[in-house]
Formats: sequence, structure tokens, C-alpha cells
Amino acid sequence: MASWNSFPLEITYQTLGWLAFVSWSISFYPQVILNFRRKSVVGLSLDFLLLNLTKHSSYLIYNTVLYFSPAAQQQYFEKYGHEQMIPVAANDVAFSIHAVVLTAITLFQVFIYERGTQTISKISIGIVSVVWLFAAVCVFVALPSHSWLWLISIFNFIQVSMTVIKYIPQAVMNFMRKSTEGFSIGNILLDFTGGVANYGQMATQSIDQNSWVNFYGNIGKTLLSLVSIFFDILFMVQHYILYRPKKTSGINGKATDKGNNDPLIDSSHDHQPQASNV
Repeated sequence: MASWNSFPLEITYQTLGWLAFVSWSISFYPQVILNFRRKSVVGLSLDFLLLNLTKHSSYLIYNTVLYFSPAAQQQYFEKYGHEQMIPVAANDVAFSIHAVVLTAITLFQVFIYERGTQTISKISIGIVSVVWLFAAVCVFVALPSHSWLWLISIFNFIQVSMTVIKYIPQAVMNFMRKSTEGFSIGNILLDFTGGVANYGQMATQSIDQNSWVNFYGNIGKTLLSLVSIFFDILFMVQHYILYRPKKTSGINGKATDKGNNDPLIDSSHDHQPQASNV
């Protein structure tokens, strides 16, 4: 297994990695807090949540196996060369565990808070069912030959596929509602920071090793950041440009955010101020 050639680059790699971990991990909390304060998940795509849980579960399997399994690591070295480094760091494993837990908590909020007429579509349920059935078949195929690297590559492919499609329901919902109310922009800003830091981490390792195997040897991680950054930019455009909350005059003449202060459901008490979104 290769070692670092530059100590400063190694420190930079670790710093960027944990910056990505912290940013991505914290990014789950604004949505959870927003749901809790509103006691509602209206505006948050339930399809997005289901696909996101499948995505992070697949990524967790890939990261933990490649990071902890000597057999999977040996097969990786045989394929890409013993001079290469394992493309999964401790922060990747930590992030995956945290992501699965927080996504599950957010999905649980769907069942205890107001969700209006929103439901999980049959299309998303079908996609998730087919994905896990496919994964189960691959496990039985890999068992006789102990093709662990191939097997976790399947899970890596699943998480990349889920990353590509999971944002689509939320983007479409924002477009149909002409609003991002109920969908935390704090989540997007932190996710964007994590994606940029993740690319910086991978580039740092490649520069030190004078090899770009780190990018195509872990294509899942590469595409994960690329797709996430693309949709983060799209959501920021929707929130700050296309569907900006309308400003109205407050009691003291100060501008207030109508989108953040209007009650979710009109009632006889709509004159009372509502809690601001996170």
C-alpha cells in the first residue's frame, strides 16, 4: 500500500476530508429542525427521502467493506496496483453511518408530522424495490467466487444512480409549487460546501501520488460530488432567484419574509406571527 510523499499534503487531505464530513453531516440538521419547528413536512419531497435513504445505505455498505475488509482491499490493489491508496477514508465511513441515521430520522418525521396530501409515489417504491432485489441477487452471485470488490462496486453504482435521480422529485416539486418553502436551504449550502471540500480532498491525494486513479478508481465518490454540486446550484437558483420569498411590510414597517411567516394552513388565528423557518 502506498504512503504519503508530502506531510503538508497529507494534513491538507485529512483537513478537507473532515471539513466535508462536518459540512455534509451538519447539512442534515436544518431540515430536521425545520420539520420540528413547523410540525410539518409539507414542501419536502417524500420520494426524495426514500431514494436518499437507499442511496446512503448503499454508500455505507461500500465504504465500510472497502475500509475494513482486507480481502476487498487486496482485490482493489490487484486491480489498480499495490502502489495506490485505498480511496475510502475514515471520514467517509463516519459520514455514511451518520447519514443513514439522520435520513431515517427525517423519514420518521413524515409519519408523525403534517404532510398534507403528499405521499410516496409508486414509481419511487418500485425503483427502491427493484434496486434492493437486484442487490440481493448480486450478493448470491458474488458469494461462490468471493468477488467482494465487484459486489461493493455494485453498491457503489447503486448509490451513484440514486444520487442522480433522488434530487429530481424535490426540484420538480419546487417548480410545481413555485416555492422552496418547507425545504431547508441550509441543507443545500452545507451540502455544497461538503462537495467542494470532497473534490479538494481527492485532488490533494492525486497530486501527492502523481496519479489520478483516485478519481476513476472510486468513480462513485467522484460522481457523487459532481452530481450533488450540480443540484445544489440548481436549488440555490430556485431559492434565491426563481422563487424568492415575497417581502411584505411588517408591523413596524420592516420587511418580513411572507414565505416564512405565513401559516402553513389558513386559520382563524392567521393574525398571530408564526415561527420563522430555519
